[in-house]
Amino acid sequence: QAHACHDELHSHPSWSPPMAGPVPALPDSFTPSSDSVYSDQFGFYSLDSNVPGLSKVILDKLNMTDYKEYRAALEGKGRVGFRSHKEMFQNLEETFKFCACCSKLSSNLPDPKALKRCIKCLNVYYCSKDCQKKDWSLHKKFCKMLHKVSIDRLVEWLIHTGELPFPTEAWSRPAKDIRCWDDWVSMQGDLTPHLDTILSGQNMTDLWTNACRPRPEEAELRKSVWRVCSEFFSRSLTLGLGIQMARLDPYSRPLTVHLVGAGHNETLGARTTDMDELGCMFPGHMGLEVVMVGPEVVQGPIMRPPLRAFGPRGKVYISAYKGLYHQFWEEVVEKGEAAKPDLVIGFHPGFHASQGLGEGWLPTLLLLRDYNIPSIFTMYNDAELQYSLQILIELEIDVKDTGANPFSSQKPEQVQSSPNKAPSYCNAFYIYFQGLLETQQEE
Repeated sequence: QAHACHDELHSHPSWSPPMAGPVPALPDSFTPSSDSVYSDQFGFYSLDSNVPGLSKVILDKLNMTDYKEYRAALEGKGRVGFRSHKEMFQNLEETFKFCACCSKLSSNLPDPKALKRCIKCLNVYYCSKDCQKKDWSLHKKFCKMLHKVSIDRLVEWLIHTGELPFPTEAWSRPAKDIRCWDDWVSMQGDLTPHLDTILSGQNMTDLWTNACRPRPEEAELRKSVWRVCSEFFSRSLTLGLGIQMARLDPYSRPLTVHLVGAGHNETLGARTTDMDELGCMFPGHMGLEVVMVGPEVVQGPIMRPPLRAFGPRGKVYISAYKGLYHQFWEEVVEKGEAAKPDLVIGFHPGFHASQGLGEGWLPTLLLLRDYNIPSIFTMYNDAELQYSLQILIELEIDVKDTGANPFSSQKPEQVQSSPNKAPSYCNAFYIYFQGLLETQQEE
Protein backbone atom coordinates (compact mmCIF):
# COMPACT_ATOMS: atom_id res chain seq x y z
CA GLN A 1 0.00 0.00 0.00
CA ALA A 2 3.04 2.26 0.36
CA HIS A 3 2.82 2.62 -3.43
CA ALA A 4 -0.65 4.14 -3.22
CA CYS A 5 0.42 7.25 -1.40
CA HIS A 6 3.49 7.56 -3.58
CA ASP A 7 1.33 7.49 -6.70
CA GLU A 8 -1.07 10.03 -5.24
CA LEU A 9 1.82 12.36 -4.52
CA HIS A 10 2.89 12.35 -8.14
CA SER A 11 -0.59 12.86 -9.50
CA HIS A 12 -0.20 16.49 -8.48
CA PRO A 13 -0.23 18.18 -11.92
CA SER A 14 -3.84 17.12 -12.51
CA TRP A 15 -4.85 17.27 -8.84
CA SER A 16 -6.73 20.18 -7.29
CA PRO A 17 -8.10 20.59 -3.75
CA PRO A 18 -11.85 20.08 -3.29
CA MET A 19 -14.07 23.15 -3.22
CA ALA A 20 -16.20 22.08 -0.27
CA GLY A 21 -14.71 22.47 3.20
CA PRO A 22 -11.37 21.35 4.55
CA VAL A 23 -9.98 17.85 4.01
CA PRO A 24 -11.32 15.62 6.82
CA ALA A 25 -8.67 15.11 9.49
CA LEU A 26 -7.57 11.66 10.51
CA PRO A 27 -8.15 10.75 14.14
CA ASP A 28 -5.41 11.70 16.63
CA SER A 29 -2.15 13.29 15.51
CA PHE A 30 -0.25 13.45 12.23
CA THR A 31 -3.09 14.87 10.17
CA PRO A 32 -2.18 14.47 6.50
CA SER A 33 -0.91 17.79 5.30
CA SER A 34 0.57 19.44 2.27
CA ASP A 35 3.53 20.93 4.15
CA SER A 36 5.32 17.79 5.36
CA VAL A 37 8.70 16.44 4.27
CA TYR A 38 7.08 12.98 4.43
CA SER A 39 5.77 12.25 0.95
CA ASP A 40 3.28 9.68 2.29
CA GLN A 41 1.73 12.30 4.57
CA PHE A 42 1.14 14.47 1.51
CA GLY A 43 -0.05 11.35 -0.35
CA PHE A 44 -2.76 10.72 2.24
CA TYR A 45 -3.79 14.38 1.91
CA SER A 46 -4.17 13.96 -1.88
CA LEU A 47 -6.16 10.72 -1.48
CA ASP A 48 -8.72 12.48 0.71
CA SER A 49 -8.87 15.42 -1.67
CA ASN A 50 -10.21 13.14 -4.42
CA VAL A 51 -12.17 10.61 -2.32
CA PRO A 52 -12.98 12.03 1.14
CA GLY A 53 -12.37 9.35 3.77
CA LEU A 54 -10.25 7.04 1.58
CA SER A 55 -7.12 7.42 3.73
CA LYS A 56 -9.15 6.26 6.75
CA VAL A 57 -10.29 3.17 4.80
CA ILE A 58 -6.65 2.36 3.95
CA LEU A 59 -5.63 2.65 7.61
CA ASP A 60 -8.61 0.52 8.70
CA LYS A 61 -7.65 -2.17 6.20
CA LEU A 62 -4.08 -2.11 7.51
CA ASN A 63 -5.63 -2.67 10.97
CA MET A 64 -4.41 0.74 12.12
CA THR A 65 -6.20 3.58 13.87
CA ASP A 66 -4.25 6.59 12.61
CA TYR A 67 -1.39 7.90 10.48
CA LYS A 68 0.97 7.75 13.50
CA GLU A 69 0.60 3.95 13.59
CA TYR A 70 1.23 3.79 9.83
CA ARG A 71 4.48 5.72 10.21
CA ALA A 72 5.49 3.59 13.22
CA ALA A 73 5.02 0.41 11.16
CA LEU A 74 7.22 1.83 8.41
CA GLU A 75 9.80 2.80 11.03
CA GLY A 76 9.82 -0.83 12.20
CA LYS A 77 8.23 0.13 15.55
CA GLY A 78 4.90 -1.50 14.85
CA ARG A 79 3.69 -4.04 12.37
CA VAL A 80 0.97 -4.66 9.88
CA GLY A 81 -0.72 -7.87 11.00
CA PHE A 82 -2.93 -9.96 8.75
CA ARG A 83 -4.24 -13.33 9.88
CA SER A 84 -3.89 -14.84 6.41
CA HIS A 85 -2.98 -14.08 2.81
CA LYS A 86 -6.68 -14.08 2.00
CA GLU A 87 -7.29 -11.28 4.51
CA MET A 88 -4.32 -9.32 3.16
CA PHE A 89 -5.50 -9.47 -0.48
CA GLN A 90 -9.11 -8.85 0.52
CA ASN A 91 -8.14 -5.76 2.49
CA LEU A 92 -6.04 -4.49 -0.42
CA GLU A 93 -9.08 -4.84 -2.70
CA GLU A 94 -11.28 -2.98 -0.17
CA THR A 95 -9.10 0.14 -0.58
CA PHE A 96 -10.20 0.36 -4.24
CA LYS A 97 -13.92 0.14 -3.39
CA PHE A 98 -15.41 3.54 -4.14
CA CYS A 99 -17.50 4.74 -7.05
CA ALA A 100 -15.19 5.82 -9.89
CA CYS A 101 -17.87 8.29 -11.00
CA CYS A 102 -19.23 10.00 -7.85
CA SER A 103 -16.35 9.03 -5.44
CA LYS A 104 -18.71 7.61 -2.78
CA LEU A 105 -17.21 5.00 -0.47
CA SER A 106 -19.26 1.84 0.23
CA SER A 107 -19.78 3.05 3.83
CA ASN A 108 -21.57 6.16 2.46
CA LEU A 109 -24.13 4.16 0.48
CA PRO A 110 -27.54 3.01 1.77
CA ASP A 111 -26.48 -0.51 0.73
CA PRO A 112 -22.68 -0.99 1.07
CA LYS A 113 -22.92 -4.02 -1.25
CA ALA A 114 -24.28 -1.83 -4.06
CA LEU A 115 -20.73 -1.20 -5.37
CA LYS A 116 -20.15 -3.41 -8.40
CA ARG A 117 -16.83 -3.96 -10.15
CA CYS A 118 -16.33 -3.35 -13.89
CA ILE A 119 -16.30 -6.91 -15.29
CA LYS A 120 -13.75 -6.02 -17.98
CA CYS A 121 -10.93 -4.42 -15.96
CA LEU A 122 -11.79 -5.86 -12.50
CA ASN A 123 -10.28 -2.67 -11.14
CA VAL A 124 -12.87 0.11 -10.73
CA TYR A 125 -16.25 0.09 -8.98
CA TYR A 126 -19.60 1.85 -9.51
CA CYS A 127 -22.41 2.47 -7.05
CA SER A 128 -25.15 2.25 -9.70
CA LYS A 129 -25.87 1.54 -13.36
CA ASP A 130 -26.37 5.30 -13.84
CA CYS A 131 -22.89 6.12 -12.57
CA GLN A 132 -21.37 3.38 -14.73
CA LYS A 133 -23.16 4.65 -17.87
CA LYS A 134 -22.22 8.23 -17.13
CA ASP A 135 -18.54 7.25 -16.68
CA TRP A 136 -18.21 4.87 -19.64
CA SER A 137 -17.13 7.47 -22.24
CA LEU A 138 -14.12 8.22 -19.99
CA HIS A 139 -13.52 4.75 -18.54
CA LYS A 140 -13.45 2.99 -21.94
CA LYS A 141 -10.21 4.88 -22.76
CA PHE A 142 -8.46 3.33 -19.74
CA CYS A 143 -10.31 0.04 -19.14
CA LYS A 144 -7.69 -2.18 -20.87
CA MET A 145 -4.78 -0.46 -19.13
CA LEU A 146 -6.52 -0.69 -15.73
CA HIS A 147 -6.98 -4.43 -16.33
CA LYS A 148 -3.16 -4.77 -16.53
CA VAL A 149 -2.71 -2.63 -13.42
CA SER A 150 -5.10 -4.81 -11.43
CA ILE A 151 -3.00 -7.92 -12.24
CA ASP A 152 0.36 -6.21 -11.68
CA ARG A 153 -0.48 -4.96 -8.21
CA LEU A 154 -1.06 -8.58 -7.13
CA VAL A 155 1.92 -10.07 -9.00
CA GLU A 156 4.11 -7.43 -7.32
CA TRP A 157 3.71 -9.45 -4.11
CA LEU A 158 6.19 -11.97 -5.60
CA ILE A 159 8.95 -9.35 -5.25
CA HIS A 160 8.37 -9.46 -1.47
CA THR A 161 8.35 -13.28 -1.40
CA GLY A 162 11.64 -13.35 -3.35
CA GLU A 163 10.39 -15.09 -6.55
CA LEU A 164 10.89 -11.89 -8.51
CA PRO A 165 12.91 -10.54 -10.11
CA PHE A 166 14.04 -13.47 -12.27
CA PRO A 167 17.82 -14.17 -12.32
CA THR A 168 19.82 -12.28 -14.98
CA GLU A 169 23.03 -12.83 -16.95
CA ALA A 170 26.33 -10.91 -17.05
CA TRP A 171 26.19 -8.45 -19.95
CA SER A 172 27.81 -9.83 -23.09
CA ARG A 173 28.05 -6.35 -24.64
CA PRO A 174 29.46 -3.08 -23.27
CA ALA A 175 26.98 -0.87 -21.36
CA LYS A 176 27.24 1.91 -23.98
CA ASP A 177 25.81 -0.44 -26.63
CA ILE A 178 22.71 -1.31 -24.59
CA ARG A 179 20.32 1.50 -25.46
CA CYS A 180 16.86 0.10 -24.67
CA TRP A 181 14.94 -2.78 -23.08
CA ASP A 182 15.08 -4.87 -26.29
CA ASP A 183 18.88 -4.74 -26.22
CA TRP A 184 18.86 -5.80 -22.57
CA VAL A 185 16.41 -8.67 -23.10
CA SER A 186 18.48 -9.92 -26.06
CA MET A 187 21.38 -10.63 -23.63
CA GLN A 188 19.23 -12.67 -21.24
CA GLY A 189 18.98 -15.79 -23.41
CA ASP A 190 15.77 -17.80 -23.24
CA LEU A 191 13.69 -16.51 -20.33
CA THR A 192 11.05 -19.25 -20.71
CA PRO A 193 12.51 -21.64 -18.07
CA HIS A 194 12.76 -18.77 -15.51
CA LEU A 195 9.18 -17.68 -16.21
CA ASP A 196 7.85 -21.25 -16.14
CA THR A 197 9.39 -21.77 -12.69
CA ILE A 198 7.73 -18.56 -11.41
CA LEU A 199 4.34 -19.32 -12.97
CA SER A 200 4.22 -22.86 -11.58
CA GLY A 201 5.62 -21.87 -8.16
CA GLN A 202 3.77 -22.26 -4.85
CA ASN A 203 3.59 -18.50 -4.19
CA MET A 204 1.96 -17.83 -7.58
CA THR A 205 -0.59 -20.58 -6.77
CA ASP A 206 -1.20 -19.12 -3.28
CA LEU A 207 -1.61 -15.66 -4.77
CA TRP A 208 -4.49 -16.61 -7.08
CA THR A 209 -6.07 -18.94 -4.52
CA ASN A 210 -6.40 -15.97 -2.16
CA ALA A 211 -6.80 -13.01 -4.53
CA CYS A 212 -10.30 -11.60 -4.99
CA ARG A 213 -10.42 -12.62 -8.67
CA PRO A 214 -9.78 -15.58 -11.00
CA ARG A 215 -6.24 -16.43 -12.12
CA PRO A 216 -5.48 -14.74 -15.46
CA GLU A 217 -4.39 -16.64 -18.59
CA GLU A 218 -0.73 -17.76 -18.61
CA ALA A 219 0.22 -15.39 -21.46
CA GLU A 220 -1.22 -12.47 -19.49
CA LEU A 221 0.66 -13.53 -16.34
CA ARG A 222 3.97 -13.74 -18.23
CA LYS A 223 3.50 -10.17 -19.46
CA SER A 224 2.67 -9.04 -15.92
CA VAL A 225 5.79 -10.73 -14.48
CA TRP A 226 7.87 -8.89 -17.10
CA ARG A 227 6.25 -5.51 -16.30
CA VAL A 228 6.80 -5.95 -12.55
CA CYS A 229 10.44 -6.99 -13.11
CA SER A 230 11.00 -4.04 -15.47
CA GLU A 231 10.18 -1.66 -12.62
CA PHE A 232 12.67 -3.41 -10.34
CA PHE A 233 15.51 -3.43 -12.93
CA SER A 234 14.67 0.10 -14.08
CA ARG A 235 16.41 1.49 -10.97
CA SER A 236 19.76 -0.23 -11.61
CA LEU A 237 19.67 0.48 -15.36
CA THR A 238 18.82 4.17 -14.81
CA LEU A 239 21.67 4.41 -12.31
CA GLY A 240 23.98 2.82 -14.92
CA LEU A 241 22.75 5.40 -17.44
CA GLY A 242 23.75 8.14 -14.97
CA ILE A 243 27.23 6.61 -14.58
CA GLN A 244 27.64 6.79 -18.36
CA MET A 245 26.24 10.33 -18.66
CA ALA A 246 28.72 11.51 -16.01
CA ARG A 247 31.48 9.74 -18.01
CA LEU A 248 32.51 7.77 -14.93
CA ASP A 249 34.61 4.65 -15.47
CA PRO A 250 33.82 1.82 -13.02
CA TYR A 251 36.88 -0.08 -14.31
CA SER A 252 39.43 2.61 -13.41
CA ARG A 253 38.40 3.17 -9.77
CA PRO A 254 35.67 2.33 -7.23
CA LEU A 255 32.54 4.54 -7.49
CA THR A 256 30.15 5.88 -4.86
CA VAL A 257 26.56 6.75 -5.74
CA HIS A 258 24.20 8.47 -3.29
CA LEU A 259 20.51 7.72 -3.82
CA VAL A 260 18.74 10.77 -2.35
CA GLY A 261 15.11 10.95 -1.24
CA ALA A 262 15.07 7.16 -0.79
CA GLY A 263 11.76 5.98 0.66
CA HIS A 264 9.52 2.89 0.82
CA ASN A 265 9.77 2.18 -2.90
CA GLU A 266 13.53 1.65 -2.63
CA THR A 267 13.89 0.43 0.96
CA LEU A 268 10.71 -1.40 2.11
CA GLY A 269 11.72 -5.08 2.10
CA ALA A 270 15.00 -4.09 0.38
CA ARG A 271 17.74 -6.70 0.11
CA THR A 272 21.48 -6.10 -0.04
CA THR A 273 21.41 -7.69 -3.53
CA ASP A 274 18.83 -5.27 -5.05
CA MET A 275 21.41 -3.43 -7.18
CA ASP A 276 23.34 -6.51 -8.34
CA GLU A 277 22.30 -5.84 -11.94
CA LEU A 278 25.04 -3.14 -11.89
CA GLY A 279 27.53 -5.98 -11.40
CA CYS A 280 26.12 -7.66 -14.54
CA MET A 281 26.30 -4.33 -16.38
CA PHE A 282 29.96 -3.68 -15.47
CA PRO A 283 31.41 -7.18 -14.92
CA GLY A 284 34.75 -7.04 -13.07
CA HIS A 285 34.26 -3.38 -11.98
CA MET A 286 36.46 -1.92 -9.22
CA GLY A 287 33.62 -1.75 -6.68
CA LEU A 288 30.31 0.14 -6.61
CA GLU A 289 28.67 1.56 -3.50
CA VAL A 290 25.07 2.82 -3.38
CA VAL A 291 24.08 4.75 -0.23
CA MET A 292 20.32 5.27 0.15
CA VAL A 293 19.50 8.48 2.04
CA GLY A 294 16.10 9.90 3.01
CA PRO A 295 13.77 10.59 5.96
CA GLU A 296 11.51 7.69 4.87
CA VAL A 297 14.21 5.00 4.68
CA VAL A 298 12.75 1.81 6.21
CA GLN A 299 14.65 -0.39 8.69
CA GLY A 300 16.11 -3.59 7.22
CA PRO A 301 19.28 -5.40 6.15
CA ILE A 302 20.50 -2.45 4.05
CA MET A 303 20.49 -0.25 7.17
CA ARG A 304 24.24 -0.45 7.66
CA PRO A 305 26.97 2.21 7.66
CA PRO A 306 28.47 3.41 4.38
CA LEU A 307 31.96 2.20 3.46
CA ARG A 308 35.04 4.24 4.38
CA ALA A 309 37.32 2.06 2.22
CA PHE A 310 36.20 -0.09 -0.66
CA GLY A 311 35.28 -3.73 -0.38
CA PRO A 312 36.00 -6.42 -2.99
CA ARG A 313 36.08 -5.71 -6.73
CA GLY A 314 33.06 -6.70 -8.73
CA LYS A 315 30.67 -6.26 -5.78
CA VAL A 316 27.80 -3.79 -5.33
CA TYR A 317 27.51 -2.64 -1.71
CA ILE A 318 24.22 -1.05 -0.55
CA SER A 319 23.95 0.91 2.68
CA ALA A 320 21.41 3.41 4.06
CA TYR A 321 21.04 6.49 6.26
CA LYS A 322 17.75 7.76 7.66
CA GLY A 323 17.51 11.54 7.43
CA LEU A 324 17.61 14.48 5.02
CA TYR A 325 20.56 14.54 2.63
CA HIS A 326 22.11 17.77 3.87
CA GLN A 327 22.11 16.30 7.42
CA PHE A 328 23.84 13.16 6.10
CA TRP A 329 26.40 15.37 4.37
CA GLU A 330 27.17 17.37 7.51
CA GLU A 331 27.09 14.48 9.98
CA VAL A 332 28.73 11.72 7.93
CA VAL A 333 30.37 12.88 4.66
CA GLU A 334 32.11 15.98 6.05
CA LYS A 335 33.44 13.96 9.01
CA GLY A 336 35.07 11.53 6.57
CA GLU A 337 32.82 8.65 7.62
CA ALA A 338 31.53 8.16 4.07
CA ALA A 339 32.98 8.78 0.62
CA LYS A 340 31.95 11.87 -1.35
CA PRO A 341 29.65 10.81 -4.20
CA ASP A 342 30.76 10.46 -7.82
CA LEU A 343 27.07 10.60 -8.79
CA VAL A 344 23.78 11.40 -7.06
CA ILE A 345 20.51 9.83 -8.21
CA GLY A 346 16.93 10.53 -7.10
CA PHE A 347 13.92 8.44 -8.16
CA HIS A 348 10.78 10.66 -8.31
CA PRO A 349 12.02 13.22 -5.78
CA GLY A 350 8.65 15.01 -5.86
CA PHE A 351 10.05 18.42 -4.84
CA HIS A 352 7.60 19.97 -7.32
CA ALA A 353 4.53 18.53 -5.59
CA SER A 354 4.09 20.64 -2.45
CA GLN A 355 5.60 23.48 -0.49
CA GLY A 356 6.67 21.20 2.35
CA LEU A 357 8.46 18.80 0.03
CA GLY A 358 10.00 21.73 -1.86
CA GLU A 359 11.37 23.21 1.36
CA GLY A 360 12.69 19.81 2.47
CA TRP A 361 14.55 19.45 -0.84
CA LEU A 362 15.92 22.98 -1.18
CA PRO A 363 19.11 22.54 0.94
CA THR A 364 19.87 19.29 -0.96
CA LEU A 365 19.43 20.87 -4.40
CA LEU A 366 21.68 23.79 -3.42
CA LEU A 367 24.29 21.41 -1.97
CA LEU A 368 24.35 19.36 -5.20
CA ARG A 369 24.67 22.59 -7.20
CA ASP A 370 27.39 24.17 -5.06
CA TYR A 371 29.53 21.01 -4.79
CA ASN A 372 29.19 20.50 -8.58
CA ILE A 373 28.00 16.88 -8.22
CA PRO A 374 26.73 15.10 -11.37
CA SER A 375 23.08 14.22 -10.62
CA ILE A 376 20.25 12.38 -12.36
CA PHE A 377 16.62 12.60 -11.17
CA THR A 378 13.65 10.72 -12.62
CA MET A 379 9.99 11.68 -13.05
CA TYR A 380 6.72 9.78 -13.58
CA ASN A 381 5.37 11.85 -16.45
CA ASP A 382 5.99 14.84 -18.69
CA ALA A 383 4.02 17.30 -16.53
CA GLU A 384 6.16 16.41 -13.51
CA LEU A 385 9.29 16.77 -15.67
CA GLN A 386 8.27 20.31 -16.72
CA TYR A 387 7.47 21.41 -13.14
CA SER A 388 10.79 20.00 -11.90
CA LEU A 389 12.81 21.64 -14.71
CA GLN A 390 11.26 24.98 -13.87
CA ILE A 391 12.39 24.66 -10.23
CA LEU A 392 15.96 23.66 -11.18
CA ILE A 393 16.21 26.53 -13.67
CA GLU A 394 14.99 29.00 -11.01
CA LEU A 395 17.81 27.73 -8.75
CA GLU A 396 20.29 28.46 -11.61
CA ILE A 397 21.26 24.81 -11.81
CA ASP A 398 22.96 23.73 -15.05
CA VAL A 399 20.61 21.19 -16.69
CA LYS A 400 22.81 19.19 -19.09
CA ASP A 401 20.27 16.76 -20.53
CA THR A 402 16.65 15.73 -20.19
CA GLY A 403 14.31 13.33 -21.94
CA ALA A 404 12.42 10.03 -22.00
CA ASN A 405 14.29 7.30 -20.11
CA PRO A 406 15.01 4.29 -22.38
CA PHE A 407 14.83 2.11 -19.24
CA SER A 408 11.51 3.42 -17.95
CA SER A 409 9.42 0.88 -16.04
CA GLN A 410 6.93 -0.86 -18.32
CA LYS A 411 4.39 -1.24 -15.50
CA PRO A 412 1.55 1.33 -15.67
CA GLU A 413 0.67 3.09 -12.38
CA GLN A 414 -2.87 4.28 -11.70
CA VAL A 415 -3.74 7.15 -9.40
CA GLN A 416 -5.62 5.20 -6.73
CA SER A 417 -8.21 7.84 -5.91
CA SER A 418 -8.75 8.89 -9.55
CA PRO A 419 -8.28 5.80 -11.75
CA ASN A 420 -9.59 7.06 -15.11
CA LYS A 421 -6.48 8.99 -16.06
CA ALA A 422 -3.53 8.33 -18.35
CA PRO A 423 -1.11 6.08 -16.44
CA SER A 424 2.32 7.12 -15.21
CA TYR A 425 5.43 4.93 -15.29
CA CYS A 426 8.26 4.82 -12.76
CA ASN A 427 11.44 6.50 -14.05
CA ALA A 428 9.69 7.50 -17.30
CA PHE A 429 11.73 10.71 -17.73
CA TYR A 430 15.06 11.95 -16.44
CA ILE A 431 16.88 15.21 -15.80
CA TYR A 432 20.69 15.14 -15.73
CA PHE A 433 22.27 18.22 -14.15
CA GLN A 434 25.54 19.42 -12.66
CA GLY A 435 26.69 22.59 -10.94
CA LEU A 436 25.79 26.23 -11.35
CA LEU A 437 24.66 27.60 -14.68
CA GLU A 438 27.38 29.91 -16.02
CA THR A 439 25.75 33.21 -16.96
CA GLN A 440 27.30 35.44 -19.59
CA GLN A 441 28.69 38.58 -17.97
CA GLU A 442 27.39 41.73 -19.64
CA GLU A 443 30.19 43.93 -20.92
